[in-house]
Amino acid sequence: MIHKWKGNRLGRTASHRDAMLANQAISLIRHGRIKTTLPKCKELRRVVEKLVTAAKDDTVHARRMVNRVVHDKSMVKKLFDEIMPKFKDRPGGYTQILKIGLRPNDGASMAFIQFVGYEPEEEED
Repeated sequence: MIHKWKGNRLGRTASHRDAMLANQAISLIRHGRIKTTLPKCKELRRVVEKLVTAAKDDTVHARRMVNRVVHDKSMVKKLFDEIMPKFKDRPGGYTQILKIGLRPNDGASMAFIQFVGYEPEEEED
């Protein structure tokens, strides 16, 4: 019996998984909505929820904590200045996952992950 294994390892090494989730978090902050597989969405939700919660406390320490994951200064600024004020009074649940079916090639379950209240500007795939 294996205890203390939290989260899906997604068939990757720890460093690869951390880098992939950081890149996806940057893309989610940049675009507001991304399309990926359902297991990746569920793991990304854990990362992004912690980032937004940390951003609610607008201090230098909070910015440094977010900067550990999000290595793009413009996206850190966007998270603190544009995204965080929308969720200031919300106690959690900043993202939502929308299942969109199976990928035709390999049958992987696909989903959109987006911030709550996201309105797309134009139609996406």
